[in-house]
Amino acid sequence: MAPKYTISIVMLLLLSQFLILFKTVAADYIPPAKSDGFGYKIRSIKLDSILVEAFYDPLCPDSRDSWPPLKNALHHYGHRVSLVVHLLPLPYHDNAFVASRALHIVNGLNTSATYPLLEWFFENQEKFYNVPTRNLSRASIVKKIVKSATEVVGESHYKSIKNGFNDTDTDILTRISFKYAASRGVYGTPTFFVNGFLLPDSGDSVNYTAWRKVLDPLVGKKGVKNEEESLRFFL
Repeated sequence: MAPKYTISIVMLLLLSQFLILFKTVAADYIPPAKSDGFGYKIRSIKLDSILVEAFYDPLCPDSRDSWPPLKNALHHYGHRVSLVVHLLPLPYHDNAFVASRALHIVNGLNTSATYPLLEWFFENQEKFYNVPTRNLSRASIVKKIVKSATEVVGESHYKSIKNGFNDTDTDILTRISFKYAASRGVYGTPTFFVNGFLLPDSGDSVNYTAWRKVLDPLVGKKGVKNEEESLRFFL
């Protein structure tokens, strides 16, 4: 075979492999069927409410510490403030991807159980965070997480949670969460956005007082606007 034909065949093979790879990778980047993130359980997201977006890693200590004050603020403001949590499993937190995938699986089974499971991970991070799992296989870690998630969600969901880790859709959803965070320029947790704008210095835990300082003026302005709209309606 002449050298030029050999080169052409090699180039053709390389091109075909590139197209296959591109198609496989690109499939993860197409817009998902629904928006990324988990809406907070106690209320539906209203278009006229102030929207807080939190980027959390379920095995991140700072994410864990930031959750109680944010939760308290949400209860204080009620329907006036909505929350969506996006997952960003950081590569330097061992098993963060598995934990995030478990949350996607449970959310698909019972949305009301998503936040209880997230809180369970926050409370039990030491069981899965780095050193304690250094000598454990991935399969054994998944088994432990499936068992723990079942205790939170209910025994009837054991098989569904277990099978969820064999479902490529849950793997893709978890990847989409990571890529969505990257598309927003988020590289650490916790990170917060309020009405689409980055909250400065949100890499550290934001306490309840700080949340009140951020949200009180916004809630106040919205209240004034609603009153003005009511007056215009009656005049």
